[in-house]
Amino acid sequence: MSKTNAFTSLPIVDISALRGTDPEARAKVAAELGEAARNIGFLYVTGHGMAPSLFDDLVAAAQDFFARPVDEKMQVYIGQSSNHRGYVPIGEEVFYGASKDLKEAFDLAEDLPADDADYVAGNPMLGPNQWPALPGFRERVGAYYDAVMSVGRDLLHGFAEALGQAPDIFDEFVTKPPSQLRLVHYPFNPAAVDATGIGAHTDYECFTLLHVTAPGLEVMNGAGEWIDIPPLPGAFVVNIGDMLETWTNGLFTATSHRVRKVQEERYSFPLFFNVDYYTRVAPLPAFIREGEPVRPALIAGEHLHAQTAQSFTYLRKRIEAGTLKLPESALGLSSFGREARQKIAR
Repeated sequence: MSKTNAFTSLPIVDISALRGTDPEARAKVAAELGEAARNIGFLYVTGHGMAPSLFDDLVAAAQDFFARPVDEKMQVYIGQSSNHRGYVPIGEEVFYGASKDLKEAFDLAEDLPADDADYVAGNPMLGPNQWPALPGFRERVGAYYDAVMSVGRDLLHGFAEALGQAPDIFDEFVTKPPSQLRLVHYPFNPAAVDATGIGAHTDYECFTLLHVTAPGLEVMNGAGEWIDIPPLPGAFVVNIGDMLETWTNGLFTATSHRVRKVQEERYSFPLFFNVDYYTRVAPLPAFIREGEPVRPALIAGEHLHAQTAQSFTYLRKRIEAGTLKLPESALGLSSFGREARQKIAR
């Protein structure tokens, strides 16, 4: 299989062996992860060890929050946060080449104290969450966040082994990462036939673990075709992000994806697993070959913030007003993945 692979479905990888001590079983999982990451950039992951009740509680918490009146949800509006946490109303987020997204969301990450040194210093992605005043919401969502981050660490080890590296090679960069969990709600809208729910993009972090309640996700294959990816009960959909594409100098693929045909109420819960904000991500020596182009290095958090600022209305307004400046290294939206390659090919 090659990166021009016109895949029509995703592989399923059981990662339970990553929590065990059998080296042969771990090697088998790593090989399967590596094949999926190189040739597709997307896969289903089973054997993650998370209790189904964690998913159920998360869905219940999201349903409770999004059913509230808009003025109540706006009490934790993301635009009043200095570190990008809180409620995202419909129309706030706009991806490259897309109309305003037909969704609302609630964004959170590691809940750092208000006296955290990075937050006090004005880091735009680190600090405390804004929590709505709903009984049990923080507890249910927080329990899911902690559990899915643990799965993410297992996967990080698996991807490292897939690259022929020590499983803990990336651990030093995951101490206080801006790994964001999004609770996303696509309201029922019978007029939304063939409407784009979320514009095409790659994810800005290392990889994403997605739990979703209904179909709608599409990914771009190597032939530039959009392929439906239905939810698989009990499994995560996992996709490679910009950081792993950079670290591997393009060996791993950050595959473009989008949400379409949102005709039913739908909940989506992506966890964007990232490394620490100030991590310099550059191609590992093992993936630099003479005569081949070398991807430019990125600062993980700066890349995340720059991409976020270009797609959220409240941040774009700050850029236009001159109160927010993107780093000089900022890339445009859709600079990674197959969509970018298709643009170059055209």
